[in-house]
Amino acid sequence: MKALTGNRLTDGEVVFWKAGAWVERFADADLFDDAAAAEAAEADAKAQRTVVVDPYLIDLVESSGLWAPLSFRERVRALGPTNHPHHGKQAEGGSAIEALQNAAGAARSSGRVKLIKR
Repeated sequence: MKALTGNRLTDGEVVFWKAGAWVERFADADLFDDAAAAEAAEADAKAQRTVVVDPYLIDLVESSGLWAPLSFRERVRALGPTNHPHHGKQAEGGSAIEALQNAAGAARSSGRVKLIKR
């Protein structure tokens, strides 16, 4: 399973792909279990060069019955700043946030590694 992420150019906010547009919450993101569909969405996202910078696919892992980014880095990006649990997106709480906080996984996702190798 994969999701598509990037940073919005206007304010640097972490955003996720949903139905051809960008949303701020990981819980609202489209999740791809088909590699071809994920790559097609990534191509569409990269065509929006004036909206986000370097969109890329991230690997997901099941957590608390929901999906969460596999890499720690991507979970931090999805939760917001880690300086205090009452700041950022994590302050909203709920089952999607709990799944992100309780997920475990690798240091890097394969999508990010591909981006770094470019």
